Amino acid sequence: MTTALKLQMSDNLYLRDPQETALGKKIIQHSIKMVDELGLESFTFKKLSVAIDSTEASIYRYFENKHKLLVYLITWYWNWLEYSIDIETRNIEDPKEKLSKVLCLITEKKGQDTFFPDVDETALQRIVISESDKTYLTKQVDLDNNEGLFRGYKSLCAKIAHIVLEINPNYEYAHSLVSTSLQAAHQQVFFAKHLPALTDFSVSNENIYGYNFNFIKQLILKAIQK
Repeated sequence: MTTALKLQMSDNLYLRDPQETALGKKIIQHSIKMVDELGLESFTFKKLSVAIDSTEASIYRYFENKHKLLVYLITWYWNWLEYSIDIETRNIEDPKEKLSKVLCLITEKKGQDTFFPDVDETALQRIVISESDKTYLTKQVDLDNNEGLFRGYKSLCAKIAHIVLEINPNYEYAHSLVSTSLQAAHQQVFFAKHLPALTDFSVSNENIYGYNFNFIKQLILKAIQK
């Protein structure tokens, strides 16, 4: 039997840790399903309360509002990616090989991680692709940043930027390149599905994630070549 793991999340992301209770886990499970199906704009705590057979008040004991819930979900995904990178690259010494593995993990289509059975990573990846920009494109971004809500994303970027600098220590724009590439990795899939004139990828191509990997890898390696 696989033992479920728990990711460390910032206390500022929630009012009560949803990973600690059955109701909290239910809130996470159903919010992922509903945000994936409805989109953030149509998603409400009232609809969520009906889905989990509870009350809106019980959800508000865990999250201040749906923006904070979305930030929690997206941050969980970044933390999970960083955890996966640590596991998958622990025995890789060559930085170029390590970078290739990291980019594969970032761009591949996600399946269920049995170590985290309460989270549908496939649906969560779709949410990251379509909704992640909404976590920081807000008027309260500075306040959220001061509270450490984007620490997971910044930690992931820093980890990959470190690998870039292992390959080329003289490259000046490692963090800019990595954050741009992370954003592009998700935007290109979104564009292929909804704004095809903005990409060369096609949803009709079954290997869209493979093409995305090749694009992002080429983008980074071309930029940092000595």
